[in-house]
Amino acid sequence: MYKIEVPYINGKFLYYAFIAGGNQILQNQIEINKVNIFPVNDKDTGTNLASTVRSVIDNARPHKSYKVMVSNIADAALMGARGNSGVIFAQFLYGLNCETQNKPTITFPELADSIKKSIPYIYDAIANPVEGTMLTVIKEWADYLISRKDFVNDFKKIIIDSLDILEKSLAKTTNKLKILQKSGFVDAGAKGFVLFVRGIIDFLISNNIRILAEESQDDISIIHPEELLNKKITNRFCTEAIIENLTVDKKHISELLQANGDSIVIAGASKKCRVHVHTNHPAELFHKLKELGNITYPKVDDMLRQFEMTTNRKWNIALVTDSSCDLPQELIDYYQINIVPINLNFGKDHYLDKMSIQPNQFYDLLDICDQFPQTSQINEQTFTKLYSSLVLCYDAVIAIHLTSKFSGIYTNSLRAGKHISEKYNKPIHVIDSKNVSGALGLLVLKTAKNIEANLSVETIIESLEKDISQSKIFVSVKNLKYMVRGGRVSKPKSLLANMLRLTPIISMDNNGNSKLFSNAFGQRASLNKVYKHIKNIKLGKTIWNYIILHANNKEGALETENKIKHILGINSIAIVNISPVIGMHAGNGAIAVSLLFK
Repeated sequence: MYKIEVPYINGKFLYYAFIAGGNQILQNQIEINKVNIFPVNDKDTGTNLASTVRSVIDNARPHKSYKVMVSNIADAALMGARGNSGVIFAQFLYGLNCETQNKPTITFPELADSIKKSIPYIYDAIANPVEGTMLTVIKEWADYLISRKDFVNDFKKIIIDSLDILEKSLAKTTNKLKILQKSGFVDAGAKGFVLFVRGIIDFLISNNIRILAEESQDDISIIHPEELLNKKITNRFCTEAIIENLTVDKKHISELLQANGDSIVIAGASKKCRVHVHTNHPAELFHKLKELGNITYPKVDDMLRQFEMTTNRKWNIALVTDSSCDLPQELIDYYQINIVPINLNFGKDHYLDKMSIQPNQFYDLLDICDQFPQTSQINEQTFTKLYSSLVLCYDAVIAIHLTSKFSGIYTNSLRAGKHISEKYNKPIHVIDSKNVSGALGLLVLKTAKNIEANLSVETIIESLEKDISQSKIFVSVKNLKYMVRGGRVSKPKSLLANMLRLTPIISMDNNGNSKLFSNAFGQRASLNKVYKHIKNIKLGKTIWNYIILHANNKEGALETENKIKHILGINSIAIVNISPVIGMHAGNGAIAVSLLFK
């Protein structure tokens, strides 16, 4: 086994060794997820570790210099780190990079020293380090490597021999944590690290580079509902981001995170770090964090929704939409609707619509920021990950999205749905609502009620397709400055409109395109036109329900609700602050009415 000695390693060797280790994590996500009950029983440690190594596989390229390669791997891991375990693993790689000399090749003693010196980086990153986890296993592995560095100079032999130490250390995690003792499981993060090293050992033995690319699969991990334990989630959202251009030290960040949640990990350097925290108020936390630096790569996972998916789902059909759907949170929670947030950028700060930034915060920023916000669509991979989890828990999935004329979200969701549906033989219906905001919200809500009524998937889809043509939205803009800033209206037209005090009413046509419904002299006059139009179109029709929306104009929305209630004779579903990704062009003060007729 040890015929060919490896006295030193270079960058290319490190690259292929990492790919081999990463492949083991990618291929064993299910196994890792299955034993994940600490620190939160959300069954995603395998997924998070896989996302972290996938970031390295996708972004790092082979380089002959060991120092350049370890630096590139550490950077890519930090950018893509997901979850508690992923951030810890990325911090280990960051420490490894910091403690590596600037050399094209290193010997085994030098490698052992750098691994040992990286351990404090991991412990320093965690607010409350717990033994019997990935931390302990990495530390005991490092101790073994250091103990052998003066006796054997063959990298290959010592790494292969270290597997026995790793497996014994992993087995001991079961008895070191009470929560693991009850289940008989080992720590999931520790298991992932052992699998990573085992993949490296397999590569050392086979030395087969060609097979590595074939094994770098992009499969998404699966949650196993039968293995979940009933454990209360105290902080609902697993929240992460990279903070760049930091103006404070890690201690200050740690204190802020501890005041807003738990399960805290801070990985990276003094000017750029990745934070991980479980919190109930991610938007409030991000609002505070933005004062410390620029927020990028945000991630907010709803652990309660994940938990409900596997242990407390109310119905057998899952419902999905995007964050342009405007509904009250209590209805979203009651009907267990899966909301996928749209990406929203304010200059160098990146947010997730309605998750890491709430409408009231957004509209305040809209007025004070020089740069107009930008949005980017939800990618196909995000939907693939969600659908791969949903089909394991539900008989079918229905996804309803904002008009395809505004974004590629519908197309990406459709592609992901088709792929997962074919792979797992479960129906996934992806629907273009041809609408936005409250109109989309009404379509989603009616679909949720049909699911609650235990209608068949076919009946629900048939009803939904008919309802789309019966959904309406009318948006009264207070002034044109936001449309001008967003490029929707030219400055000359804006000047003329402002001189005449004209304010537009925006609606949607039957194909999902926005259209100018009318103009009026001032918002009050434009709303009167909306009221008159609703009186006319309701003749001979039956209203299913309606919703009032506003952009930081609650007083105006209440007045509008009273008017519409008088016309239709029923109360609205709710008054909702309109989604930032939709309201950014209408701007502060806008008021909208969405209706759905039977």
